[in-house]
Amino acid sequence: MDNWIKKDRQYMDRALDLAWKGWGKTNPNPLVGAVLVKNDDIVAQGYHGRLGGPHAEAVALEKAGREASGTTMYVTLEPCCHYGKTPPCTDKIIEAGVKRVVIASLDPHEKMAGKGVKKLRQAGIKVEVGLKKAEAEKQNEIFRKYIVTGLPYMIGKWGMSLDGKIATHTGDSRWITSEKARFDTHRLRARVAAIMVGIGTVKADDPLLTCRHPNYPGQHPVRIVVDSHLRLSLQSKVLEKISETPTIIATSEEIKHKSKEMEIAKQIENLGGEVLYLPQTSTGKVDIFELVKLLGQRGLDSVLVEGGETLHGSLIEANYYDKYIVYLGNLVIGGTNSPTPVGGKGFQALKDSVMLNNMEYEYFGDSIRIEAYPFLENQR
Repeated sequence: MDNWIKKDRQYMDRALDLAWKGWGKTNPNPLVGAVLVKNDDIVAQGYHGRLGGPHAEAVALEKAGREASGTTMYVTLEPCCHYGKTPPCTDKIIEAGVKRVVIASLDPHEKMAGKGVKKLRQAGIKVEVGLKKAEAEKQNEIFRKYIVTGLPYMIGKWGMSLDGKIATHTGDSRWITSEKARFDTHRLRARVAAIMVGIGTVKADDPLLTCRHPNYPGQHPVRIVVDSHLRLSLQSKVLEKISETPTIIATSEEIKHKSKEMEIAKQIENLGGEVLYLPQTSTGKVDIFELVKLLGQRGLDSVLVEGGETLHGSLIEANYYDKYIVYLGNLVIGGTNSPTPVGGKGFQALKDSVMLNNMEYEYFGDSIRIEAYPFLENQR
């Protein structure tokens, strides 16, 4: 039981809906929505629309003007109380004469973590926290991990047949999932900061790895190809449109000692791509943790990993994924030699495997999207 009334819930639902409008445009900042209400009427509302732009609270207050005095503000994330790219929202709320603030979730940022709530209460404003907390925290799952750890939120994504195949034994893979499911993939690409694949996927499918969703024109994530031995063809589609879509080829430091591969690296750089030289593991592969850490240092808060089986296998065995998104097609492929989405050695015992919870599903035409999260003890 709680003390929230129906209208409180309705206004917070509206704030959450508004927050989604910043989808993929605010990284690495959070998604935030705000609604100002007086006498059961919405006076003004706003959302955080772009990185460096005004915060949701500031947008709503500016729209409301003098009408903000005496209102209740419903906001999905604790208002900031420090100077960043914009002035503190708490100051604006106090100056506007807002009498009550309802907050869905606290900000985990070390500069915040309840300090915004404290400042508002010290100014005599009634502050309540926790309405729609679970929904708000899920909405900002990317932000909440990145701001605390400095590491990107890692999403493992693939499409497969009902019997767990990603192609036939001849390599035919287009298309296993429905058009609506593939359309949803482009929506996901618009949300994340980067998209990652292994060289095997590039050679097999030659993907462009851009966002081609009409609602998010030009909203392309950084493309990352993990290519330990620099086998990438210069004619690959991932080297197209580099002026619009930054492209990183992650390879081993050992390549620096090989003239043929260094010539390929030079040509990639001449095309506008970036070659990252990373430590090599004992198995001769790029050290994925060093790559992930470096991406976080560069401000990339999220990575959508789309394959292939070797890369998925490495990341799953190391428990790197924060979330799984799997599209299930309505066909059975069969075949011992037909590839599956996850390779590597695999776990020796079921008790060691990655256990998932909070599973949700949604239909996209003839396909089903399944979302799931590893139990916390499984995550790195």
